[in-house]
Amino acid sequence: MATTQQLQDFTQQVRRDILRMVHAVNSGHPGGSLGCAEFFTVLYQDTMDYSTEFSMDGKNEDVFFLSNGHISPVYYSVLARSGFFPVEELATFRKLDTRLQGHPTTHEKLPGIRIASGSLGQGMSVALGTALTKKLNGDDKLVYSLHGDGELQEGQIWEAAMYASAKKVDNIIATVDLNGKQIDGSTDDVLPMGSIKAKFEAFGWDVLEVKEGNDVEAIKAGLADAKSRTGKGKPVCILLHTEMGNGVDFMMYTHAWHGKAPNDEQLATALDQNPATLGDY
Repeated sequence: MATTQQLQDFTQQVRRDILRMVHAVNSGHPGGSLGCAEFFTVLYQDTMDYSTEFSMDGKNEDVFFLSNGHISPVYYSVLARSGFFPVEELATFRKLDTRLQGHPTTHEKLPGIRIASGSLGQGMSVALGTALTKKLNGDDKLVYSLHGDGELQEGQIWEAAMYASAKKVDNIIATVDLNGKQIDGSTDDVLPMGSIKAKFEAFGWDVLEVKEGNDVEAIKAGLADAKSRTGKGKPVCILLHTEMGNGVDFMMYTHAWHGKAPNDEQLATALDQNPATLGDY
């Protein structure tokens, strides 16, 4: 098990990776990636039981699906620094012939990636299929997924949510990144969704909230709580309250950095706020 300091150091390096990756190609989505850095760190460094000897079927191991695939920079960084592929490969992000496409894809056969997730709304359906497969195979490991709050405006999410409770898919933990922002503004301005907790509960899910979604200890506790609720006849949902652009002061409290890369000066400022802890690629 990683210590709090190790998780914080890992997260800080991941933030540096995200910033450098999107800056190098002047393209990508740093805001949501930075906001979810702590979650990915705790998930891969402390919570999931997996093998870096990657297989697509994920048999007898926990598996994860990123549904809001535009936050690929944080996913790639954590996969690389968790041992799935060389950290140096992060330097190829969004370049020609890279395995690190802007949105994760499978035909490049990048270890750790099991679905293409460029189109929003599909990840929960895939995660449910995998969870049901594990049940059929007598595999007691869990399926984790991550979704953006703006992504919940996609109807397919709610079809999947309804199916999950109806079929008692209780080996899945779906996390929603609640940062209140999407590319065009706040989620309340674009399409208000009311109480997301009430909605998931109405669809038959067991719902818990992590109010401090950028605190590694709070995330650890939340994931442990969620895991304790599996196997009891209901799918489990974590509502993770995060801040888009977390860790970089000028990227926080705004949707402006959802899909915009920093320039040279901005990168230098952001990196100064996040000194290297594990070494840059």
